[in-house]
Amino acid sequence: MGKSMKEYIAWRCAQELTSGIVNLGIGIPTLVADYLPQGLVTLHSENGILGVGPDPSPDQIDLDLVNAGKAPITVLPHVSFFDSSISFGMMRGGHIDTTVIGALQVSEQGDISSWAIPGKDVLGVGGAMDLVVGAKRVIAAMTHLNQKGEPKILRECTFPLTAKKRVDTIITEYAVFKFRDQQLWLVEMSDEITMDQLKKITPAYYEIASDFKIVNRKELINLP
Repeated sequence: MGKSMKEYIAWRCAQELTSGIVNLGIGIPTLVADYLPQGLVTLHSENGILGVGPDPSPDQIDLDLVNAGKAPITVLPHVSFFDSSISFGMMRGGHIDTTVIGALQVSEQGDISSWAIPGKDVLGVGGAMDLVVGAKRVIAAMTHLNQKGEPKILRECTFPLTAKKRVDTIITEYAVFKFRDQQLWLVEMSDEITMDQLKKITPAYYEIASDFKIVNRKELINLP
């Protein structure tokens, strides 16, 4: 998947964020910060930072300032630093309003698998389990297919679960799905794909929402 599509997913996730404390996971979610107006939300990093800014330019990089994925970050004037016990207390205590997290699979029930692929080395679940269980809202930001071209939005997850029935929104390069009243709804689709094509790469059962719309990705954020 090209850079522009990853940027689109991040941009689209940013449109879902309007206030509160937000945690951005590793991978595509880290790009979301670049599309958030300063002061709109307060960004949290699980290694103990509240007040993360956008990605640094090369001349801004400070190797002492990194996020939970060890990527360089900037911080805003109101930043707070604290230890992991306080950070995880925030996550587990319901003090994170939204987490944007990458996913390997999401089921039609809202189950999420994000930390282990059977047969491959496993580093551990990290803080993902705490985040998706503790956050008030969970946005899964991911490519629609994996590197093998296999669907990631499924009837049931086949990888080890991070949590059950916790995802609220799924955002991919092709579509936006939302869980409403324990049902998966398609609310948005790119005009680069047809409804039949989307269904072929989305085994999960879903309905078309009454507020469904078709969008032009390139026009929305002026990407090549």
